[in-house]
Amino acid sequence: MRRAFIAIIIVCSTVWATAVGALAQTDSDAATKSKIVALEQSWNQAYKSGDTKALNSLLDDGIVLVNDDGSVQSKEEFLASVTSSTPQPTAQQQQVAPESFSVHVFGNVAIATGVMRVKGVEGGKPYTRRERFVDTWLLKKGTWVCVGTDATPVLH
Repeated sequence: MRRAFIAIIIVCSTVWATAVGALAQTDSDAATKSKIVALEQSWNQAYKSGDTKALNSLLDDGIVLVNDDGSVQSKEEFLASVTSSTPQPTAQQQQVAPESFSVHVFGNVAIATGVMRVKGVEGGKPYTRRERFVDTWLLKKGTWVCVGTDATPVLH
């Protein structure tokens, strides 16, 4: 009888600890998701306004940026493209707005995915296109930074 009682206590304790851990992780994941959403919004705003200081703080020094045309940029190349003082005659983005958005958390890594609408001018003509994006965020020294991003045109 005593062994059965001890076994019940162990099982109940294990179930309780698992439930409390799952709730804590869910709360933590929800907070992380909110943080990543805010960081993504900051990135879009900083990009639209040409705020390279804000972009610099959001992007890891080793970030890999894969553009919608398949080209790859380093952080330095990306920031230089944002700061170019003369508008590019062939392309100028005027608006980047997410249409859909999702964040998945895996410990100290968060993956943001979604579809964004990009409006701009290319070759003197206005355009609107949709792009699917994947941004990888890493909690590094207590701060979330983006370590990888990819944009792919949505053609349908």
